[in-house]
Amino acid sequence: MNKINTILLTFLLLCFSLESRATLEIYITEGVNNARPIGIVPFHVSAGTQPPSSIDEVVAADLTRSGKFFALSRDKMPQLPKSDSEVDYSEWAAAGAEAVLIGHIQQQAADEFKITLQLLDVIRGQITGGQTQMMSNGQMVTNRDHILDEWSWVIRGEEFRQYAHRISDIVYEKLTGEKGAFLTQIAYVIVRDSATEAKPFQLIVADYDGQNENILLRSNEPLMSPSWSPDGRKLVYVSFENKKPQIFMQDIYTGSRTMLTDFPGINGAPTFSPDGNQLAMVLSKDGNPEIYVMDIASKRLRQITRNRAIDTEPSWSPDGKHLIFSSERGGKPQIYRVNLATGKTRRVTFEGDMNLGGTFTPDGTQMVMVNRTRGNYHIAKQGVDSGDMLVLTKTFLDESPSLAPNGSMIIYSTLHEGRQVLSLVSLDGRFKARLPVSEGQVKSPSWSPFL
Repeated sequence: MNKINTILLTFLLLCFSLESRATLEIYITEGVNNARPIGIVPFHVSAGTQPPSSIDEVVAADLTRSGKFFALSRDKMPQLPKSDSEVDYSEWAAAGAEAVLIGHIQQQAADEFKITLQLLDVIRGQITGGQTQMMSNGQMVTNRDHILDEWSWVIRGEEFRQYAHRISDIVYEKLTGEKGAFLTQIAYVIVRDSATEAKPFQLIVADYDGQNENILLRSNEPLMSPSWSPDGRKLVYVSFENKKPQIFMQDIYTGSRTMLTDFPGINGAPTFSPDGNQLAMVLSKDGNPEIYVMDIASKRLRQITRNRAIDTEPSWSPDGKHLIFSSERGGKPQIYRVNLATGKTRRVTFEGDMNLGGTFTPDGTQMVMVNRTRGNYHIAKQGVDSGDMLVLTKTFLDESPSLAPNGSMIIYSTLHEGRQVLSLVSLDGRFKARLPVSEGQVKSPSWSPFL
């Protein structure tokens, strides 16, 4: 998405929001000790410059929340350099940092700021001293290969937080080889106190860290199961606002919405196909809950499952050729996989009392699900080929796992101190965080694609 589109979409979001307030905050509960130290040096600010907010603090928080890095606190930094020429690499290596980010902010107009950045490789800098010579076109030139990347942007004050997330994405990808997901958003449902809220059920979209919360829909009846379109512009969800479950599709930026299903019985669990042209869903219009696929343009339905048991919670494989779904056809809920071309269906989970709510990782090599073992509902992952399962969480009554588009983190709903809250766990299970809410119950999280 180019800069103009990004600014336009941000503006439209702000315009559409009836109310904007941060309800969620991230509290890291486990995993910092396993992360790699990194130095995010407080950005140098030129004389006369008054930045509206701190970029380096947002970048440090982003990278720490990734579970893969631990941003050194200011009192742990050996120095506060303004450029790579001032960096003592031995000191930073002794502090344990493998990389250092240095930034400079200079005000250029009333609401225009130039941001200059350098990402430095501490180990390479320690070996070369930041200066090595190499031959280029027959001449000796200085090789500054300790500088992993350099950037410079001119941005407005309102763009500080957005660019901080963009910087986090770049740093994360440079250091891991994996695309960052700090510019993504999450959708979720909040149920507020009906005694104080006329329409207590609210469909929310917020930045991945809970900031810039926007209420897309208020209802006096339940809202459920939001799911993003692959282009990040639409949500599908289930609404009971007409006293029965119906599936709606809503444009996030214009607010326009369309009712997609109004069949008798269950209309539930909608999810977009990877190409955005189809929806998998659960319908019981003929008596039993079965999996269907709808062509969105024609509204034509194709029935995928036919079984006396309850089939629900469909999720697409990344290539769009398979669905996994939860079914009680074996007596207790387990996850099954159906080939959409042949209809061949097979059970894929066997460990524990039950498994449900499965979803593929973006690379299709693993599934994430809710596993119940000895009465405890936890988030687990299972290799698609190996079948090996690993339980990732220790929280209580976990449900509704949704993966970040880079597959690094899982957001899910859980019970904490008697309230439904959202939590995060890394795909390796080492990093854990909780997103408590100031009021109400939070559930049905859905992580956006890359935006």
